[in-house]
Amino acid sequence: MAIIRLKPSDSGPRANKLVIRAATSQDLPAIFEIERLAFAHPWSFDSFVRELSLPFSLTLAAFVGPSARATLAGYLCRWLVADECHILNVAVHPERRREGIAERLMGEAVVEAIAKKAVIATLEVRRSNLAARGLYRKFQFEERRLRRNYYGPGEDAIVMELKL
Repeated sequence: MAIIRLKPSDSGPRANKLVIRAATSQDLPAIFEIERLAFAHPWSFDSFVRELSLPFSLTLAAFVGPSARATLAGYLCRWLVADECHILNVAVHPERRREGIAERLMGEAVVEAIAKKAVIATLEVRRSNLAARGLYRKFQFEERRLRRNYYGPGEDAIVMELKL
């Protein structure tokens, strides 16, 4: 995975190097903590263990800070099956939001999907999650259809697609 540096305009006390790499089992406790903080109905720890074992699954981990003390700031889990990339989960620690971390994770996933000859990327997003929908639109994802009650009663999902 690539090492990405924050833009020079991202200055100030929180501006640090951002490193994105494939997650390992040692990252799972921190990934699970972010998952619990980010979602009302988080994935189980075992779900993340399973994702690391699947050959078509990749969890990207974003670390911020000096390399010796870098902390996990966010992650993205995706499947790459045949010619489709399916984004399963994206989350950033609440204290690190609005720093472009999710955008960098999405960018890394899209670039990788294109390199591996995927022709489409898909994801589901809560209808109420306007911030995430805005992020995905930055990448040219288009809202295609609605999945009623996907996240439970009254919690619809919008299926978004990006032609690569």
